[in-house]
Amino acid sequence: MSNVIQVHDDAHVRIIQMNRPEKKNAASLELAWGVIEAIREAMLDDEVRVLGLTGSGDSFCAGLDLTPDEGQEQHIPMTEQTNYLDELGWVSRFMLTLRQECDKPIVGGINGVAVGAGLSLAMATDIRIMANSARFLAGYPRIGASPDGGLSYTLMQAIGYEQAMRFLLENRTVDANEALQLGMVSQVVPDDQFETHFHDYLKSLSALSPFTIRATKRVLREATGVDLEKQLRWELFNIGKSLNSPDGQEARQAFIEKRPPIFTGRVS
Repeated sequence: MSNVIQVHDDAHVRIIQMNRPEKKNAASLELAWGVIEAIREAMLDDEVRVLGLTGSGDSFCAGLDLTPDEGQEQHIPMTEQTNYLDELGWVSRFMLTLRQECDKPIVGGINGVAVGAGLSLAMATDIRIMANSARFLAGYPRIGASPDGGLSYTLMQAIGYEQAMRFLLENRTVDANEALQLGMVSQVVPDDQFETHFHDYLKSLSALSPFTIRATKRVLREATGVDLEKQLRWELFNIGKSLNSPDGQEARQAFIEKRPPIFTGRVS
């Protein structure tokens, strides 16, 4: 396992930790596929009953990595967004792997900021516990994009249609208490108690029958009646259209230049 992903086992609990604190755990290709592969490995290990997903340092995941590490080309430049929009790229694979492929519960330990793709990853977990100082931000409007990574599904499932629309379009920062009030997380924990509580909660779930744990996730997943792959492909179609539009290109250029964008509404 790459050092950008740390894996810790404690009896029947496996904790997967994103480990790029100097980049606020921004999702490089290495980190993104590392998360996916770590979950797939845990799926095949009969000793693992419950998974925890968290970040190192002061962030959960700050979204798409736009700046490479020195001497490396593992980031995803703004100008090459289409490279991961073909088929079901890694952003959508987060959702498919966490919710569809893995029938073991995954608890998100939201230790810090989660933005864009990082927010999609957080919301794809089955249960979310948030540190008091952590924050959520959609981030999509500032780069001229629509939601991806299953966020169109998980966010509306958690907080309802109108609140999801407001959160995404207003692009406001949501603190832990508001996230709890909205239903984006189920519990907020003081920072100095977060790690201990996160580990204790995972251990409490792992004490249940593994058959009960997995069957519960399966039946709840099927009860939604949503074709997740179809929804993810619809997301990719829309984000591709928005990113490639003149306004999408203007939004990203304005973001890079740190100025307000000038939108025209033209399709070409």
